Amino acid sequence: MKYYNSKSDLEAMVSRDENILWRRKPDFKCFILESIFNPLFPFALLWAIIDFSIMGVMIVSKAEGAFPVMIFFVLHLMPVWMYLGGILLMFQKYKNTEYIITDKGIYVSGGAISYTNQMKPFAELSHISIHRGIFDQMLGVGDVVFFCAHNLYSGNSIHSGRLVISDIPDYKRVFSMVKELQEDIYSDTMYPNDLRPVENHGYQTKYVKKFW
Repeated sequence: MKYYNSKSDLEAMVSRDENILWRRKPDFKCFILESIFNPLFPFALLWAIIDFSIMGVMIVSKAEGAFPVMIFFVLHLMPVWMYLGGILLMFQKYKNTEYIITDKGIYVSGGAISYTNQMKPFAELSHISIHRGIFDQMLGVGDVVFFCAHNLYSGNSIHSGRLVISDIPDYKRVFSMVKELQEDIYSDTMYPNDLRPVENHGYQTKYVKKFW
């Protein structure tokens, strides 16, 4: 099933012998709400209230040396500027976020100023779970979390060994589909002699099961 007319960077990573079984971007409303009300929000709000209150008192009282102190507070408000910067970049981050599932693995892209494309074969997944936050439950969407057997490498940094497909309405279907794909591919790898249903005669053949 195709959702876009042009090929994205993430889709360009898919091999010619792979079949795209599912493709989607996160739900826009939930993505925006979670970007605004992220864990930094209460901290940045409290920080801003305290700093701006002190700055307001100094301006009203016309205290001596107020200007250097104001410069200090502008720098002291760095956590607030970082939070606001994240809000300004959330539309670019949404544009760069995409999910693809093929008959060989899971592809995830994301990021704002710079972005990362990741692929994980089904054979390297250890287990899968579903997570639904407050906004997910309000908007009828959910996250599917894929835990990997080892850490993921991106450039020179190491990330936690998991991939997340966030804020999708068909999270239950994706969970069931990946679970079945993982079991089937693992069976084909370990037992490539027709011990699974006849539509797939071993690991080297094309995966033909349909999910819609």
